[in-house]
Amino acid sequence: MQTVETLNEGLKRAFTLTITAKDIDAKVDVELKRLAPQMKMPGFRPGKVPANLIRKMHGPALTQDALNAAIQESVQTLVAEKQLRPAMQPSVELEDGYDLGKDAVVKVEMEVLPQVPAPAIDGLKLERLTVPVADDAVTEQLQKFADQQKKWDDAADDYVAKMGDLVTVDFVGKTADGVAFEGGTGTDMGVELGSGRLIPGFEDQLVGVKTGDDKVLNVTFPEEYQEKSLAGQPATFDITVKSVKTAGESKIDEDLAKSLGLESLDQLTGLLKGQIEQEHNGLTRTHMKRKLLDQLAEGHDFEVPPSMVEAEFNQIWSQLQHEATHEADPEAAMAEMEGERDDYRKIAERRVRLGLLLSEIGQANGVEVSNQEMQRLLAQAAQQYPAEQRQQFMQYVQQEPMAAAQLRAPLYEDKVVDFLFEKAEITDREATREELEAAIESEDGFASGTHTHDHDNHKPKKKAAAKKKAAPADDAGASDETVTEEAPASDTTEEAKPAKKAPAKKKSAPVEAETAVTESSPVAAENAEGTEAADAPAKKPRAKKAPTKTEA
Repeated sequence: MQTVETLNEGLKRAFTLTITAKDIDAKVDVELKRLAPQMKMPGFRPGKVPANLIRKMHGPALTQDALNAAIQESVQTLVAEKQLRPAMQPSVELEDGYDLGKDAVVKVEMEVLPQVPAPAIDGLKLERLTVPVADDAVTEQLQKFADQQKKWDDAADDYVAKMGDLVTVDFVGKTADGVAFEGGTGTDMGVELGSGRLIPGFEDQLVGVKTGDDKVLNVTFPEEYQEKSLAGQPATFDITVKSVKTAGESKIDEDLAKSLGLESLDQLTGLLKGQIEQEHNGLTRTHMKRKLLDQLAEGHDFEVPPSMVEAEFNQIWSQLQHEATHEADPEAAMAEMEGERDDYRKIAERRVRLGLLLSEIGQANGVEVSNQEMQRLLAQAAQQYPAEQRQQFMQYVQQEPMAAAQLRAPLYEDKVVDFLFEKAEITDREATREELEAAIESEDGFASGTHTHDHDNHKPKKKAAAKKKAAPADDAGASDETVTEEAPASDTTEEAKPAKKAPAKKKSAPVEAETAVTESSPVAAENAEGTEAADAPAKKPRAKKAPTKTEA
């Protein structure tokens, strides 16, 4: 093989490889020797077919296979001999006009990973905001459980419904011109007055009704209602009251714990306290991690491969487009995205740089994911697939280095971050949960443009509008897109459980990644753990695909 470097500019490299016909033919001879004992042909005993006859019959196919193998081997040799670290899969192109039996000229183009300057990890200083679990927070959670377990008692026929009662109704929704609209009819729907689940005015107008009453409710659908034909439009609901129930007393006692399958109230209290503590610890880690990455970003600036930035940006943009289609006004959401395109590209570049930096830190300090940890990750990931596809998925990941690297990358990143936490000088400060959440959401806390697995990115720092009221979820056929803000915790059951209001939906721009390389760039993730760049990057991807997950 003859190698000529044709481009060496920044992180871009290009080479011309000449693979001689003699080398290709030698590979054909090797393949012939391998196949000859297995060949069967009329007039010859098995394994006794002459090699020249096999070549005559299968020569073009064997030569093509030999050429492909020679190209792959040549690219791997190039990467190894030149000590290249491809950032992404190299581009490999056979020169036009190639004829079988002649020398092959191959053009190879790639971007290489930069030489990351020795990371400055000494002198890191972080503040750890700790939130003690307050007794009233535990009590609040206990009360929510008690409210969800409360009993409903039948009221007298002449009882007048008030806020907090459960009213069961049949309903028919109609447009302003009196035409019933699709999905607006239901029977035996339980409405907990004051729960805030239904569109504005619906619950309020049921205050004062009695069992057997018929009433017409006048409402207006929210402007951002997901069913476009109803958004912002006036409507009426013909209501028949089937029953009115009053809430029994919600008690926090031993019976509450036992109704949840626990032995005692103390056990339930302990579990709730541990859950809240875990949530606080997660928020604390999120805040610390962001501050850590901010410090790393401020202290390191180096060129990053444009192809990696483009790949990361495309991933961000793809999710944003997906989310925009679920907004009340997709066109407006897309227009807003376009106005912020440059901001998201900067985020992508920062992620790639931070990912390379964390990779360098991990490699330099012996951070690695053990085989046992990898097997645990693989088993967890396989659970997302139907039982009959799990083995296929596991085989796919085990055979595909890049798939394995992508699976391993988030854990690897977290292990590098934990290593840096151990190196940093940390001071503790007690705070309230509200203060900690405000610190995470603040502009200062997000000045660097990075986010964690559990929280949305800040940039651009605008929240999408809260989801508006949706429709009653009703066993009897009420549409999910007509009246309720969210599917009620109870549909028509007597023990209707209050559901929490859906939180305002944030624009979760860059998805589930703090850095690009250790998470979404398999090649760099491999390099992060010390794997030679010549191993996977130069190989052609196999045709085999991972099994498709079945939607729940």
